[in-house]
Amino acid sequence: MCGIVGIIGKDGVASHLLDALKRLEYRGYDSAGIATLGSGGIERRRAEGKLINLATRLTHEPLAGSIGIGHTRWATHGVPNEVNAHPHATEKVAVVHNGIIENFQILRDELETAGHRLASDTDTEVVAHLITKYLEDGLSPEDATQKTLSRLEGAFALGIIFAGEQDLMIAARRGSPLAIGYGDGEMFIGSDAMALAPLTQQITYLEEGDWALVRGSGVSVRDADGTVVARPIQETSLSGALTGKGGHEHFMLKEIYEQPQVIGDTLHSFVNPADNTLTLPEMPVDLAAVPKITLCACGTAFYAALTAKYWFEQIARVPVEVDIASEFRYRGMVMPEGGLAIFISQSGETADTLAALRYCRAKGQKTLSIINVPESTIARESDAVLPTYAGPEIGVASTKAFTTQLTVLASLVVVMARARGAIDGNREAALAAALLEVPKRVAEVLNHDERLRDLAAELAAARDVLFLGRGTSYAIALEGALKLKEISYIHAEGYAAGEMKHGPIALINDGVPVIVIAPTDPLLEKTASNMQEVIARGGRVFFLSDTAGADTLGDYAAHTIALPQVDPFVAPILHAIPVQLLAYHTAVLKGTDVDQPRNLAKSVTVE
Repeated sequence: MCGIVGIIGKDGVASHLLDALKRLEYRGYDSAGIATLGSGGIERRRAEGKLINLATRLTHEPLAGSIGIGHTRWATHGVPNEVNAHPHATEKVAVVHNGIIENFQILRDELETAGHRLASDTDTEVVAHLITKYLEDGLSPEDATQKTLSRLEGAFALGIIFAGEQDLMIAARRGSPLAIGYGDGEMFIGSDAMALAPLTQQITYLEEGDWALVRGSGVSVRDADGTVVARPIQETSLSGALTGKGGHEHFMLKEIYEQPQVIGDTLHSFVNPADNTLTLPEMPVDLAAVPKITLCACGTAFYAALTAKYWFEQIARVPVEVDIASEFRYRGMVMPEGGLAIFISQSGETADTLAALRYCRAKGQKTLSIINVPESTIARESDAVLPTYAGPEIGVASTKAFTTQLTVLASLVVVMARARGAIDGNREAALAAALLEVPKRVAEVLNHDERLRDLAAELAAARDVLFLGRGTSYAIALEGALKLKEISYIHAEGYAAGEMKHGPIALINDGVPVIVIAPTDPLLEKTASNMQEVIARGGRVFFLSDTAGADTLGDYAAHTIALPQVDPFVAPILHAIPVQLLAYHTAVLKGTDVDQPRNLAKSVTVE
């Protein structure tokens, strides 16, 4: 959520700031703004809504200056309007901020008592005024900022510029990510490498509590105590070319169609196709001796974790606890000695997941992260990392990140099962072969796109939709419902099929589409019984199965999609694709903003 960019350049930076903000749109926002240092001091342009509104304003009211900061805001304190949009400024200071200042009201009361007049309802504006107060007391920009940081409680990433300082920008982070980019006589700051992709491939990630003096010639990083520290410069492979839509109408559709490739890329990092064996990087624990696994994630990543719970317990025979990260640490959970905690996040910056990781580390657990951004905070703070190779995912509704997370988890399950003696070499080879088949089979699933688009017309007319599944298909039912809710704004719920008789069956009528996810596995017959209960009460069933399941039960459903026949182990990966496409086409038909659905952010960096 929210996005920060800052540039110390050689010429006018306003257009470069606007372009960088466009690369941060995927994070979600409801207003935007830019501030630069011109000959007359700090100047700002802000606008409510999409970046096109800010661009239009800049066309009519251009900004000069070779140093500036920009921001896309996702509202927390104060409604989304121009007054509350960032940057917030005084005559001396302009600030952009991601995060939440928890003690802002105390600071605001103090400032107003001292005569400061704050214009917005935001927590951020107190930062600008507090720095200004200390500047007026005679402190330098550096000392005024350090004193201000010491008084802030909460989470923040900050970009700050100062009137009269044409070669100084200060960046700071506590709880929210921030990167510094290096150019030729130019310097950059950004919420992530994506914002800086066309500008630089040399990135330094600030660590927790760091703040930095950024000048055109370089950067000096201080830790929370003010001690000068060295932080490594990393090369990032991201480029502006990676963020195009590739001829598709939306990023989400492009990313759905990229899944055969990225699943293949991910598998190739684990599977040796010559002998169908799997290898992983060195793990922080002996997988054969792990007494219990704790899985933590949020949103779609949580459903990947829930799928993996079935795999770990059924195949590797290891007990698993799965938790929504935002709830996990508040349970005061007892952690077993020698336990392994696994954290799943596309961005690697999810605040609740990061907090859960820190809780587990404090309790003596070994930590493993499954991450799409290997330079992220969660990756850096984990004992080991298993990267997905999904590439940049711009659409807010996760698609290829989800299926690559499943791919990594499935690979880990097989390796762990072999290490524990739960499977033999023949079974390992069979499971590896099933995984290697997935990219080709996913490509075959995409051939159903036109048929799924036709079915979406029926969903678009519905007020409520139910998704049913058992076992790993239950997790896919939950994910399907989430996708539909996220981007079409239709009320949808996912249920374990056996729970129908415990309440949800009361909702069934001919106006409620019921999407049943049921590959051919040991649970198919039981799901068939639940499907018949729905049909008997007038429900219209959309049946997603494989060719064998479709041959057995397809005639009973109003609509049937027959996916390729695969080992039940990998069926959840395939069945994720049609629920993504159904949600996508339904949203397109309803005319919603598919890539940036209302009220949602790609990366949730505050609790």
